[in-house]
Amino acid sequence: MPLATIDANGVPFTVRRAERDDLPALTELIAADALRANDDSSAPEHRGPYEVAFDAIDRDSAHTLVVVEDADGAVAGTMQLTLLPGLARAGAARMQIEAVRVGESARGLGLGSAMIRWAIDEGRACGAALVQLTSDVRREDAHRFYERLGFEASHVGFKLFL
Repeated sequence: MPLATIDANGVPFTVRRAERDDLPALTELIAADALRANDDSSAPEHRGPYEVAFDAIDRDSAHTLVVVEDADGAVAGTMQLTLLPGLARAGAARMQIEAVRVGESARGLGLGSAMIRWAIDEGRACGAALVQLTSDVRREDAHRFYERLGFEASHVGFKLFL
């Protein structure tokens, strides 16, 4: 069931919740990321961890993993939205945007902008006081993209791999 139809410079795309059958297309989008090529694989024999992660995301109502389809029903993009309750900012909820990917064939159409605008609207509809995301420091083009959409680089992120 579609969540929305979004417009990318006159080209319509459908946003819907991801289904388990979408995993091959989603893992291809994720594995196509040059910065994550050593971490992610779309090969069927590597799908087990993705299935476990999908099931955890799918059963938790705080998460929305979406598929964005073109007019032919082909997967053109994906992203994960997570509503995070918090005590900071007077108990404000935050919408976290993760794993934004647009397929090669849909790049340059404005689909990424349309996806992010839709995610921001979803955050508002869910009562979030802000929308946040992280981006690898090496993704300078992505940083300019997010800044054009009104995001501010306001924090420094830290990771500890376990």
